Amino acid sequence: MTATWVLLSLAALVALLVHGRLSPAVLFCGWAGLYHLFGLISERDLLASYANPGLAVLLLLLLVSLVLERAPLIERFSDTLLKGGERLATLRLCLVTATCSAFLNNTAVVSTLLGTISRQRHHPASRLLLPLSYAAVLGGITTLVGTSTNLVVNSFAERAGLPTISMFQMSAVGIPVALACIVCLTLVSRWLPVRNGDDAAARQAYFVEARLTAGSPLIGRSIEANKLRNLDGLFLVEILREARLISPVSPEEILHADDVLIFTGEVEKMQVIERFPGLQVFGTRADDLLRSNLVEVVIASDSELANRTLRDVDFRTMFDAGVVGIRRGDKRLTGQLGRIPLRVGDALLLAVGADFAQHRNLARNFHRVGGAPLHPKLSPPQTRWVVGGFAAVIIAAAADWLPLFAGLLLLLGAFLASGLLSMAEIRRRFPFELILVIGAALAIAHVLESSGGAAIISRFVADSVGHLGIWGAFVGIYLMTVILTEVVTNNAAAALAFPIALSTARAFDADPTPFVMLVAYGASAGFLIPFGYQTHLMVYSPGRYRVMDFVRAGTPVALVYGAVVLWLLPRVFPFYP
Repeated sequence: MTATWVLLSLAALVALLVHGRLSPAVLFCGWAGLYHLFGLISERDLLASYANPGLAVLLLLLLVSLVLERAPLIERFSDTLLKGGERLATLRLCLVTATCSAFLNNTAVVSTLLGTISRQRHHPASRLLLPLSYAAVLGGITTLVGTSTNLVVNSFAERAGLPTISMFQMSAVGIPVALACIVCLTLVSRWLPVRNGDDAAARQAYFVEARLTAGSPLIGRSIEANKLRNLDGLFLVEILREARLISPVSPEEILHADDVLIFTGEVEKMQVIERFPGLQVFGTRADDLLRSNLVEVVIASDSELANRTLRDVDFRTMFDAGVVGIRRGDKRLTGQLGRIPLRVGDALLLAVGADFAQHRNLARNFHRVGGAPLHPKLSPPQTRWVVGGFAAVIIAAAADWLPLFAGLLLLLGAFLASGLLSMAEIRRRFPFELILVIGAALAIAHVLESSGGAAIISRFVADSVGHLGIWGAFVGIYLMTVILTEVVTNNAAAALAFPIALSTARAFDADPTPFVMLVAYGASAGFLIPFGYQTHLMVYSPGRYRVMDFVRAGTPVALVYGAVVLWLLPRVFPFYP
């Protein structure tokens, strides 16, 4: 009976994760707490989930990455990557991105190239940004430190008393899979739309709200009389008046006090609003705001702005910037911008003040699409010793000279002692939510296995594909993991799939290693939906993509990925050694 209730509760957890109203941290911690209250996991085991060695390694790696992401490793030759034919440029970009992502944070790699690709004019950015994100995912499956998912699965393996995954143990399967998918990406990138900065849709990527203040000479006169019809590069599309939307706007429409005029058009032409007295853009005088520098940013995955509106936060004070436009994928958001709940991946057009670059919360909240980076880059000598130190730690761990935990701890201490990293930066960028999710996920996985729920599902899988034997169960576990990672994110998928995969391996009296690896590869196979992986969200709005663009390009990549993983994995790690 206990196992049944655990499975029902996990079904509810998955449903809430898919719904997306509550954050994964709230849901996972809530479920782990409820299991503890009902006596399904002891206090000691619950606390041990947060003291897991694999989780500690992940935390150190993320902190060290705060310095590594400032090393200008790719920027110096990024323009060279994109020269030549489109397919050759895509191939070079994917190979370099995957190589860097094997050792560096995927988000940092994509963030580094995001602005360069968006600004370049060699090829349409929409043909390159999605392959960039996919290549970062593919590079992550080639080493233990390539992605947090691998370290999460390693944490589960340690908790279950299994041998830990070594630094390059995943490479034998991961590298062939990555190369096969990159070749596929090079071919299918031609299926992606051309939405670059030269087409009309791109020039009308944002809406701008301007409120008509009391006393303005524009009040009581028509659109035609105020010469608001044929503006240079701008078009008046709607008027919001006392919660009533007027669209389309007639030339004879008379303006009232407190009307909100909504314009769309070319970003560089927004300064024409200065000519009209009494127009305020987001509560600020239009001439003050639009004389500032215009900067485009994307909301980061750990931003405190996610799921909040601009009116919920004092945006101007937080960043010394005003929001003059919001874009979500290829959709241009309008209406009352201050009341729109923001999402991770939304692109914001900011009119920034003189102190914008000095705010220390920028890197946590935004990825910049163009212009100067949000945090200072390392100098060449600093880059050499930072990258060299990290490479030494990786080599020492791979050669069993020094445990990865000890090496990363020493490197973190060196970064702090040298001033390249400060405690203030650690406090600002500390991955609280990720640690809470993974620790709670370890506890939930423990409950799923100890209650017998994982055994029930593994028996169901074995019975359903019994005529196919262990191969049928293997494929079934992979498909289950892939579906979960598409709908509830990769780390959550790994947490739910791992105990089931382990119970299935034991049911067939097989070596658990291929099943453990299967969960790691399956949990990184998110290619079809942009909302389950943070690098997909990073390119979603700058590339002006639609969900179907991911489905169109991601389906062949997902098929190649799955075919190579399922064919190669049992040959490298046999079921019965």
